[in-house]
Amino acid sequence: MGEADIEMVGLIGRVTGTVGPGLVGEVIVRIRGGAEHFLAHPAPGTGRLPVGTVVTVVEHLPPRTVYVMAAYDN
Repeated sequence: MGEADIEMVGLIGRVTGTVGPGLVGEVIVRIRGGAEHFLAHPAPGTGRLPVGTVVTVVEHLPPRTVYVMAAYDN
């Protein structure tokens, strides 16, 4: 099974490099029995997501880019 075959949408991750409008951040996502880093952009309408924020993947652009939003309201 290739990476493109993995369904990323809906997975939970944590911001490891600030994500925000105009920024390419980084998140770590638990997948395939481990944890992997992905480049991350904020989902439309999402503001800045600081390091440590728990996020949900809303879109995956293979191989290593995701769009995310905060998983929980603050």
